[in-house]
Amino acid sequence: MKRIAIFVLILCGLGLSQLHAQSDYKTAVGLGIDFGSGQTFVGPSAKFFLAPDTAIEADVLFASGSTLIQAFYEYHGAIEGTDGLKWYAGVGPGVTLYDGGSNFLVRPMVGMDLKFNTVPLALTFDWRPALGFNGDGSDFEAARFGLGFRYVLD
Repeated sequence: MKRIAIFVLILCGLGLSQLHAQSDYKTAVGLGIDFGSGQTFVGPSAKFFLAPDTAIEADVLFASGSTLIQAFYEYHGAIEGTDGLKWYAGVGPGVTLYDGGSNFLVRPMVGMDLKFNTVPLALTFDWRPALGFNGDGSDFEAARFGLGFRYVLD
């Protein structure tokens, strides 16, 4: 899994150096992927900007026998010298539902958001560790990441 994450980072870095993009959009919907240690979750994802620098992201993701529902409040900032690329940081709650129980999550995140000007597409990549709580106690997963591929509506 570490090799996949490194490959994705390199691919994004190479792609970003070749792209001209703009970052202003209000709503985007598409596919979200939550991966890393443990299961890989895939499903619908949406991001709604409340202001130019704040957004809410929501995901309903599925894996074998599990469903992950999560939402994030994010602060976005510009990256000097880039067009269309923003950094973001946020936090939010989540719940994993699985056979026999559930797990409540607190998830901080930090990542990058890229909006292309030639196509209505936004890509995101972030690190989103998970602090989970259930009836058996708590656990922490540092090696969790997110990818978003979203169609920009406006």
